[in-house]
Amino acid sequence: MPRYSNTSQTATIPAVLSDRVFNRFSSFIYDEVGIKLPHAKKTMLEARLNKRLKAHDFRTFEEYADFVFSDEGRTVELVSLIDVVTTNKTDFFREPAHFEYLVKNAIPALIHSHEAGFRKPFRIWSAGCSTGEEPYTMSMVLSEFAASQPGFKASILATDISTDVLGKAKNAIYTEDRVDTIPLQLKKKYLLKSKDKSKPLVRISPALRSMIQFRRLNFMEDFAMNEQMDVIFCRNVIIYFDKPTQERLLNKFCRHLVKGGYLFLGHSETLSGLDVPLTPVASTVYRKP
Repeated sequence: MPRYSNTSQTATIPAVLSDRVFNRFSSFIYDEVGIKLPHAKKTMLEARLNKRLKAHDFRTFEEYADFVFSDEGRTVELVSLIDVVTTNKTDFFREPAHFEYLVKNAIPALIHSHEAGFRKPFRIWSAGCSTGEEPYTMSMVLSEFAASQPGFKASILATDISTDVLGKAKNAIYTEDRVDTIPLQLKKKYLLKSKDKSKPLVRISPALRSMIQFRRLNFMEDFAMNEQMDVIFCRNVIIYFDKPTQERLLNKFCRHLVKGGYLFLGHSETLSGLDVPLTPVASTVYRKP
């Protein structure tokens, strides 16, 4: 596969993403990760892929596409392509009503039905965990619950398709402005400030980090879990998929939920029109019968 040096000519003539090549990428991304990219996203894709052209010294998007779709490209570049096209927006304690429902309703119901957290660890999955704010919020909430329930144990699985955000999540280091949404008493208890006073950084405590297993996962692939989950959070993820893909994915989630387990979706997501064996129990909260 040819490479091109950054000559003055190529540096001054920006690459243009044609409709034909955009359609190649759009079809490929849909097949690989289930994300629909309408034509309105062409400018966004062009801007993000420019970084990958520069990284490989390609002159045109067509050359880059030929590389990505080759056997070599699938091996060395596919993950990077996925990293630049996926959107990762999250916050600590995002949609706080969900965490309140988890503690006040879901966990007590699961303890009652099959002693979740006592007979075996309570299992919760952050599906689409991004840079880690959601699973670390879970770890705080579950740790606080365990403090009032002696013997309660929990473990968290956190997955994302992007290796870039998973790396940031595992580091568990955030700027102080990113943790503004964490209640003050939890900040004092679970966050470690940088020893370098010139750096406004905090790190999640080791006790919370030890509760979480991070793993790369593509929802379009067959995935196996060693144990079924008591609760799955998959929030603000399925909005990027079309209806058939949403239905297939949600049915896969259901197969990995215990009977009576809960699925939490994002505030703008719904199961309307989908054939999924779940019953609504609260706003964007569903339970497996």
